[in-house]
Order: sequence, then structure tokens, then C-alpha cells
Amino acid sequence: MIPWTDRPTHLHWLEAHARGLLEFGRGTVPDESGGRWLADDGSVDASQPVFTWLTGRSAHVFALGALLGVPGTRPPAQRAITALRTRLHDDDHGGWYASVGPDGTPDTTKSAYAHAFVVLAASTGTVAALDGAPELLADALAVLSERFWEPDAGMHADEWDGAWTRKDPYRGVNANMHSVEALLAATDATGDPRWAHRAATIAGRVVRWARDGDWRIPEHFDAAWAPQPELNRDRPDDQFKPYGATPGHGLEWSRLLLQVDATLAGAAPDATAGTTAGGGTGTDAAPGDPDLVAAAAALYDRAVRDGWAADGEPGFVYTTDWDGTPVVRTRMHWVTAEAIGAAAALHQATGDHGYAEDYERWWDYAAEHLLDHVNGSWHHELDPSNSPTATVWAGKPDLYHAFQAALLPALPLSPGLAVAVRDGLRAVRR
Repeated sequence: MIPWTDRPTHLHWLEAHARGLLEFGRGTVPDESGGRWLADDGSVDASQPVFTWLTGRSAHVFALGALLGVPGTRPPAQRAITALRTRLHDDDHGGWYASVGPDGTPDTTKSAYAHAFVVLAASTGTVAALDGAPELLADALAVLSERFWEPDAGMHADEWDGAWTRKDPYRGVNANMHSVEALLAATDATGDPRWAHRAATIAGRVVRWARDGDWRIPEHFDAAWAPQPELNRDRPDDQFKPYGATPGHGLEWSRLLLQVDATLAGAAPDATAGTTAGGGTGTDAAPGDPDLVAAAAALYDRAVRDGWAADGEPGFVYTTDWDGTPVVRTRMHWVTAEAIGAAAALHQATGDHGYAEDYERWWDYAAEHLLDHVNGSWHHELDPSNSPTATVWAGKPDLYHAFQAALLPALPLSPGLAVAVRDGLRAVRR
């Protein structure tokens, strides 16, 4: 049977779904103060702060909409870029606030997670020729590199205080995962292979940790990068630092490893890196290294075996213990979105029809349970019986994961989304 990704009718459906998501989120950046948290009906939840990470995601998504030629998407993308250059930027100390509250008070914490999304936003904005995006990108790359990068570890630190005087001892994989995506986008936007090689350094370190843990990724570490597997056992459903293994991150890393591999296969050597990519010491990833493809498959397989229908009901559980036992059985929309992207990427990279079958299964689940056919977009959270709930994520904050799930299946693994959309590229399958 012809896979969906090879059917023009399915690709047309993906395009229509992407446009529908953009329409739902059209009010997410109403002015130059930043990206707003959306409620279930797409209205702005004014009780929520303006987050830098959310503004970065909004700039990225709507800049992609502009590159797709969707009318009305360039203005919100430009407003988001402007917010990142003004209200959300710390003019006194450099870098970006974590957020600005409803009363205008900034959270001055400097987070690698938020800074990664500034890099992603600026990269996509540069490709989309948004005003100020190249300058924003140069600034964001400098801050991410100079303040967060730890070359001996080959990873980014997680958090500083507002004045850059105290580095938090916590280290985490989540911010580094999004940094990999952002650094690949930066290479696309600038033509500088240094950032792709740094992404490979991070990827190689995570692959080794995952391999040592039977392909369950340790998420939390101390300042010396020693794993902290019991962190947050007392609050296992934390939004950003949940206890245990996170199958959704295994799926997201699976896709990212394939994109790193594809990007480096066509990238110039990194003349600044010495013996290891990006200047770090912790990678066995090299341009075209087939082990990244094997690692992507192993991460995907573990995430599906641990996460999918683990309690007898369809859907991916949020977290598991280190033996694969479900801990938080809530279904997050982003996990299914990442499963869609990972299955499509693995099918493209390997030609294995099993991934095409999974891709169709994940979309069927999304259409039946996650897509909100009344109000639009995706329910961001379901309970274990697949009914909408809001124990971890209230409302429908943004479009990032769902929108990428609608774009990735039709596009090549490299270059990234922005350049591929701009240049009208299509995936070439085995």
C-alpha cells in the first residue's frame, strides 16, 4: 500500500491542517509585548505571563507561515521578533528574561531553554527576512555560547540568575535538546557549520547516556553532570523537570538525531573544534555517522514500547520509571506530535515500511482524541481515559509541536524547516 506521505491527498490534508492551526493562533501575538498563552478557544489567557520561550515559538511558527505564503502570518512573526529585541530583552545585563508578568514585572532568571527558542526564532526569522532577525540571531548565539556552553562537558548549563552572577547547579537535557534544534536552524540561517557541529557534540553525549540506560534518557544532572535519576520523585508531573524517563523526549531526540546526521553529511568540517565537534570532549558523532541512525531507531523503539498504550488505553503516557513502568499516565499532545515527526523521519531515513504504518497510527490517534474539532488546534492534555484535562497544561498555550507535525512529514531531514519551506523542497524517500 502507498504510504500516506507519498499520497498527494494526505500532503494536501497536512497543508490544510497547518493553515487551520495558524488561523486558530492568529491572536497569539496581538502586539509587540510578546507571545500570549492561548485558552481552549484560542483567546488570550491574560492571567499568564508573557514567556520568552513561548514568544520564540510563536515567532518561529508564524515566520514559517510567512515562508509558506499564508497571508496574515508575517505581522505576528515580526511583532514577536520585535518583542524579543525589546520588552523581553534584559538591556542592563544582556540575555533574555524568562518572562514578563501580567503586571509588567520581569522574571529576570536566565534560562538556556528560553535562550534556545530565541535562537530558533531568530534563525527562522532570518530565513524569512524579518526586520532585526539577523541582529537578534547574532546576539542570541553569542549569549548561548558565552554564558551557557560548557565545553568540557559538551553541553549547556541550564540557568543563571538575572545578573549572571550565580549559575544554578542543576543541569538538564531538555534545554540541550531544544538547543540542538536551534543550532541546526542557526547553521541553515548563517551558513556557519560550527553550530551544527556543536549540535552533534550534544547529540553524541546524549546518545551515550541513553545507550547506557537501555535507551531511556536520563533528564536531570548535578553541576558535574552526574545523573540525578530520583529528582522530582515527589512531583513527577512537573512541566519541565518531571521525574523518570520521558518517552516523548525519546521520540523527539530520535528525529533530531536524524536531522543532525543529515545536516553533517553535507556540512563542512568544523575547523575550530579540534578533535571533537563544537569544541567539546563528549561526542562520538561524526559527519554521516550511521550510528546516529541506529541510535534514532533504538530511542524510538524504546519510547514506543514504554510509552504507547502502556496502561491498556491508546496514547502515550507522559513518564515512566527507569524500568518502563508508567508513572504519570496523562497524555500530552506534544508527545504524539513528536511521534508523528519521528516516524516520518525514520521512514524517510531507512525506508522501513513499519515506520510508515506507525505514522498513520499516530495520526489516527491524534485525529480521534487530540484534535479539537469544535474549537480548533489540539487538546494539550488528556487524562488516562483520553478525555481533555488540565492538570499540567491549562488551555492551548501554543502551536509549535502540532504545527511542526504538520510540516515535517513532507520535508527533507536537511536543510531544516525554514530553508526547506522557503526553497520549496520535498522529502525524498527510499
